[in-house]
Amino acid sequence: MLTKFESKSNRVKGLSFHPLRPWILTSLHNGVIQLWDYRMGVLLERFDEHDGPVRGVDFHKIQPLIVSGGDDYKIKVWDYKLRRCLFTLLGHLDYIRTVQFHNEYPWIVSASDDQTIRIWNWQSRTCLSVLTGHNHYVMCAAFHPKDDLIVSASLDQTVRVWDTANLRKKNVRGAPSFDSSSDTVVSRVNADLFGAADAVVKYVLEGHDRGVNWASFHPTLPLVISGADDRQVKLWRMNETKAWEVDTLRGHTNNVSCVIFHPKYELIISNSEDRSIRVWDISKRMGVQTFRRENDRFWILSAHSEQNLLAAGHDSGMIVFKLERERPAFDVCGGRLYYVKDKYLRMHEFASGRDVPVVSLRRGGHTLPSGLGNGPRGLYYNSFSPPSESAVIITSDADGGSYELLAFNADANAPADPSTSQRGTALAAVFIARNRFAVLDKNRQILIKNFQNEVTKKIPPPNPSTDGMFFAGTSGRVLLSSEDRMTLFDTQSRMTVAELQVPRVKYVVWSGDLNHVALLSKHGIIICDRQLEQLSTITETVRVKSGSWDSTGKIFFYTTLNHIKYCLPNGDSGIIRTLDVPVYVTKVDKDNLFCLDRECKTRKMKVESTEAVFKMALENKQYADVMRMVHHSRLCGQAIIAYLQQKGFPEVALHFVRDLKTRFRLALACGNIEVAMETVDKLSQDESMHQLADECWHQLGVEALRQGNHQVVEKAAQMTKDFDRLSFLYLITGNTVKLRKMLKIAEIRKDVMSRFHNALYLGDISERVKVLESAGQVYLAYLTAVTHGLTEDAERLKPLVEATGLEMPDESPASARLLQPPTPIIRTKDGSEKDQGVREEDATVNWPQLTVPKSAFEGSLADTPDGLSAPEEDYGDAIGDAWGDDLNLDDDAPIGAPAAAKAQGGEGGGGWDDELDFGDDEDLVDAGASPQGGASRGAGEDFFAAPQSGTRASAHWVSNSSHAADHVAAGSFESAMQLLNRQIAVVNFEPLKAKFVGVYCGAVTSLPGLTLSPSLLMPVQRTPSGESKSLPAICLKLPWLIETLKAAYKHFHMGNFAESLESFQTILHSLPLVVTGSRSEASEAKELLDIAREYTTAIRLKLKIGEVAEDPVRSTELCAYFTHCNLQPGHLFLALRQAMVAAFKIKNYITAASFAHRLLELPEISSEKNAEMKSKAQKVIMKSEKEARNEHTLQYNERNPFDIDCAAFLPIYRGSPVSKCAYCASAYEPAMKGKVCETCSMSLIVSLPGSSHPFSLARLDPPSIEPDHCDSLPLVHQGVETIGLVLSNRK
Repeated sequence: MLTKFESKSNRVKGLSFHPLRPWILTSLHNGVIQLWDYRMGVLLERFDEHDGPVRGVDFHKIQPLIVSGGDDYKIKVWDYKLRRCLFTLLGHLDYIRTVQFHNEYPWIVSASDDQTIRIWNWQSRTCLSVLTGHNHYVMCAAFHPKDDLIVSASLDQTVRVWDTANLRKKNVRGAPSFDSSSDTVVSRVNADLFGAADAVVKYVLEGHDRGVNWASFHPTLPLVISGADDRQVKLWRMNETKAWEVDTLRGHTNNVSCVIFHPKYELIISNSEDRSIRVWDISKRMGVQTFRRENDRFWILSAHSEQNLLAAGHDSGMIVFKLERERPAFDVCGGRLYYVKDKYLRMHEFASGRDVPVVSLRRGGHTLPSGLGNGPRGLYYNSFSPPSESAVIITSDADGGSYELLAFNADANAPADPSTSQRGTALAAVFIARNRFAVLDKNRQILIKNFQNEVTKKIPPPNPSTDGMFFAGTSGRVLLSSEDRMTLFDTQSRMTVAELQVPRVKYVVWSGDLNHVALLSKHGIIICDRQLEQLSTITETVRVKSGSWDSTGKIFFYTTLNHIKYCLPNGDSGIIRTLDVPVYVTKVDKDNLFCLDRECKTRKMKVESTEAVFKMALENKQYADVMRMVHHSRLCGQAIIAYLQQKGFPEVALHFVRDLKTRFRLALACGNIEVAMETVDKLSQDESMHQLADECWHQLGVEALRQGNHQVVEKAAQMTKDFDRLSFLYLITGNTVKLRKMLKIAEIRKDVMSRFHNALYLGDISERVKVLESAGQVYLAYLTAVTHGLTEDAERLKPLVEATGLEMPDESPASARLLQPPTPIIRTKDGSEKDQGVREEDATVNWPQLTVPKSAFEGSLADTPDGLSAPEEDYGDAIGDAWGDDLNLDDDAPIGAPAAAKAQGGEGGGGWDDELDFGDDEDLVDAGASPQGGASRGAGEDFFAAPQSGTRASAHWVSNSSHAADHVAAGSFESAMQLLNRQIAVVNFEPLKAKFVGVYCGAVTSLPGLTLSPSLLMPVQRTPSGESKSLPAICLKLPWLIETLKAAYKHFHMGNFAESLESFQTILHSLPLVVTGSRSEASEAKELLDIAREYTTAIRLKLKIGEVAEDPVRSTELCAYFTHCNLQPGHLFLALRQAMVAAFKIKNYITAASFAHRLLELPEISSEKNAEMKSKAQKVIMKSEKEARNEHTLQYNERNPFDIDCAAFLPIYRGSPVSKCAYCASAYEPAMKGKVCETCSMSLIVSLPGSSHPFSLARLDPPSIEPDHCDSLPLVHQGVETIGLVLSNRK
C-alpha cells in the first residue's frame, strides 16, 4: 500500500471521490461532512447541517452537487460552489445508510433501515419509486454503471438485484430501450390489467449465513461482490435469466464492512472490522495483499473512477492509497530513452520520434496477471558501453527485491531475445564500468559482479543501515543512501569520498556533463556538484515525481503532482506550467520537454523556459543576454519583479512594472527620483488613492533629502501639506522669500506655533512680539520687545504687564544678542528671490546631489529607444471628437461619423529666393593689407606682402564627407541636393528649405570682436580639434526627433490629427540631415523613419475617412485599412474600435467580428478601464455569430497580407507588382512610378521590389565610405535643376 493522504477525524462512514478534481468527500459519525484536497492535503470545506451520524455521501459526476444521508432520516443535496444545502428530501422513516447519484439520469438511490430503497428525482425533488422486499435493514444500494439495475444488501442475509427499466421508460423522456424482447403483447396486457411495477426484483442472491453489509457491481462484467457479517466475501455471476454464486473468499476474522471491485485491475478490495484491508485476485480466487491497522476498524471503501486511487474510512479518519507504484521504469542515455512497456524493453529516439521494441521480456516474468507486486521498479542503462553492446538492469520488488541484467544490441532493427540475461536478488543494482555492476544484497553488502553474474569483489558499505544505491557519474563509484544521509563511495579504494545529510533519496538525476546531480526525495530536491557538495535545496509541499537537466546542465526541470517547475544550482526556482495528471520528465531540449505518462506513453510538451534562462544569465553576470531578454521577451509577473528586487536589480524590474505602487517602490529602491516622482503624480490624480499618494510623497521626500535634491523635498512637503517641514527646508536653504510666505500661510491657518517658528526662522522680532501678544503671552511679548530694543512696543505693552501684577523684568542685559537664522552655505535659484529684489548673485542653486551608483544595466536601459514607444494613455476615456462615436449595439443604422479635422497646410514658401545676409566676410580682412591699395612703391622701397589665406573650414567639410548634412552645414547647398537626389531620389526640395537653413546656421557661431569691429563667425565642429578630417556640428539630433515623436503621439491620441501629421512630417523631413554616431543610432533613425511613415499614412487615412463620410461603405474600407498600419498597441486599440463600430453599423457582421477578435487580443483590453469596451466587443462577436453575414462587399481581405496604396488608399496584395518611394518606402501602384511620393513629398516613386528601404538613410560618423561613394548609387533623376537659393557674402 502506498499511502497518498491520511486525515485524522471522527469515525468515517461514507466516502466519495470527485471524478475530475483531486477531492474526496468524507461523512463522519459526528454529523460533519468534510471536503478534502488529497493532493495538497488541505481541508477545503465543512458541511454541518445533519443531526447525528452521516452514513452516505456522493459526488455528482458533472454538476457541482453533493448528496448526503444521515441518521436524521434526511437526504440533503448540496452545492459545493455555493457552499450551502439546496434542499432536503424527506420520506425515509429510519436511518439512511447509503446515497448515490445516477451516472446519467437525475436520480438518487437511497437505502434505509426502514427496509426500503427509494429512488428520487433531484431536479423535481420528488420520490419516483419505493422498492420494498427486504425484511431487515437495507445496508447499501447502488446503481449499475451502465445498465438499468440496482444492487442492494440487507441484514436479511440476501443480496437483491432490481430491474429499473420500467422506471426509466416511465420517467426519462426519449430514453433508449435496452431490452425490447420483454416488451411483448402479454406483458403489455398484464400491465394494463394489473399495473406495471416501476422496479422489480430480478435476482435474489442467497448464500450468506449472516446479515450482508455491502454489495457492488463490477464496472464492465456481469459480476456482483458481497461482504457480510459471516466474515466471507462472495462473488456472484449473472446472466439474462439467473444469478449464481461463483466462489467464496475467506480470510477476514470479523464482519466484512465493505467490498468493491478495482476499476482497472481484476482485483477485489475488502475491509473489515478486523482492522484489515485485503486485496483478492479474481482469477486466482485468493488473497494477494493484506494491510492492517493496529487500533482502527475499517467501515467504508471507495475507488476513483479514472485514477488508480482507493480510499478507506476507519475509526479515526481515512486514508487515500494506491496498491502499487505507477511510475514507469525508464532511463535516458544521450538522445535515447529506454523504458519497459507491455513486456518489452522499448527504445525511443528524441530527435526522430522513432519508438521501437528492442528486447522481449516475455520470459522475464516482470508483470503478474494481477499487475501487483512484481512490476519493474527501476531501469538503469549502462552508459559506459557503446550502443552495439547495450546493457540494462531492471529491478523490481519481487521476492523482496530482485534484478535482471539484459545485454542486447540497441541498433538492431527488430526486437529479439537478449544476448545475456542474468538474475538475482538484491535491494539495488547499478553499473560501475563497461562490464561490471554493483549489487546491494539483502545482507546490506556491496557485491561487484561481472556480466556472467559472478561475484568478483565483496565490500561492506561504510554505513551499515545502507538500503539504496545509485549511479555516481564516474566509473568505480556509487552513491549509497540510507535513512538520513547520502554517501559517495569509491569501490576500488573502498573509501568514502563525501557524505551529505539529506532526507531519504528516491531518485538521482545527473546532468549531461556529469558536473551536477539532483537528489530527489519525497518533498525536496538537493542540488550538488559531482563531489557531492551541496549547492542548494528546494522544498515542495507536494510530492516530487521526476526531473531532468537541460542540455546546458545548468537548469533542472522537475515535476510534482500538479506542476512542471525549474530550479537553478543557486537555489532559485519557479513554476513553468500546471499539469492535469502527473508526468515523468525524461529530457529537456530548449523549449521542448519530453516525458512519459503513467500509461508509458511518450509525450512532448512545449515549455516556456525564458524565466529560468533569464535568472541563469543574471546569476552568471551575462548582462548582454539579460538585456536582450528584457527587450525582446515577455517577462512579467510579481515573481520576477520580487526576484530582481531581491537580487539587487530593481532598475531592471522597473522595466516590467506597470502597477503604480510597485513601480514607485522599485524607483525608490534604485534611487530613480524622476520615475518615482512621475509615478506618484499619477497616483495623486486618482481620488481613491489619496492616502496612498500621501504616503508615497512622504517616502519620496525622505529619499530626495537623502540624495540632496531639496527641490523634490519641497514638492513632496507641499503635496502632503507638511508646513513645518517646508518652513525648516526654507530655513536651511536660505529661501527667505518663501519662508515669509509660510509666515503668511500660518497666519491664515491661525496656527500660532507655526507662525512663531517662521518668525523665529526669519529673525523677525516685531512679528514674534505680535504672535506672543495675540497668544495672550503679554509678559513674554514685553520681555522680547525690551530685550531686542523695540521701545515703542515695550512702552505699549508695559501697562498690560503691570496690570497682571507680575514683577517687571530687568532692563535688557548688555550681553543680549539678536537671534538670527544661520546663513546657508548654498542658496537655491528659483526666480522668486529676484522677483523680490534679491540680487541674482545672492540667489541660490540646488544642493550638490548625492551620486546614486548605477548598476551594469543602467546604461543599457537608458540606451533603449523607449522614446519611440507611445506613452501610456487612458484609451477608454474621451480622447477627442476626431476619433468618432462609440458603439451602440441596438442601433443598426448606417454610420454617420462627423467629418474629421482637415490637415492644416503650412504657409507657402514661395520658392527659395530669400537672401540671408550674415555680414560681409571681407570685414575679417584688414582693408589696409590689400596689395592693390596704397601709394605706388618706389624702386628699392620695402613693402608689406600680405599672407595667403588658408583653406576655409567649410571647404574641408565638403571634401571630408559625402553626407548631405555636412554639405549643407558648409553652405554647399547644390552639392547637398545632388547627394540627396542620388542617394534617396529627392526631387522636391521645398520641404527641406527650413531644415537646410537651420543646419547651416547651427554650424557657425558669432564671437564679439573689438570695439567698433564686426563679430567673428567661427565654425562649430563635432570632431576633436586634433583630427585631420574636420566635420561640422549638426544641430538636428535624434533626441530632439524623439521628443517630437512623443508630441506627435500625444496629438494623435487626442485626435489632433493636423498637428500630429505636421510633427510626423517634421521627422520625415529632418531624418535625411541627421548624422548618426553609432550603429545603434542608425538603427534608431531607421525605426523613426518607419514609425513616421506608418503614422503619416494612418493620419492621411483618418482624414480621408472624414472626407468620404457620406459613403459609409468606403469609409468602412478605409477604417479597415487603418487597422493594418503599424501603430502602437494603444493607438491600434483606437483604430480597431473605430473599425468595429463602422463595420457593425453597415451590418458587415463577419468583418466586425474579426475586428472584435483582434481587439480582444490586445493587452490593453484586459485593463479595468476598458472593461466596458471588452464587453461590447464580446457582444459584437455574439451578435455577429448569430447573423453570420456581410451586408456589403468590401475591397478588404484580412487573411491576405497587403500594403496600402498611399495614393489611392487601396490594398496591394502580396504578389502584386508594387512601386515604392525611394526614401520612405511607401507603397504605390506601378502606374505611380516617376511621381513624387505623397507621404514624404520629397522623393520619387521607383520600382524596387523586396526592399523596405531602397537607399542608405544614415551614415556613421566618422564616415565609413569614401567621399565619392555617392557616385556609385543609382542616379534616379538626372539633370536636377538647381533651385535658386543664394547665400550672399559667403565665400
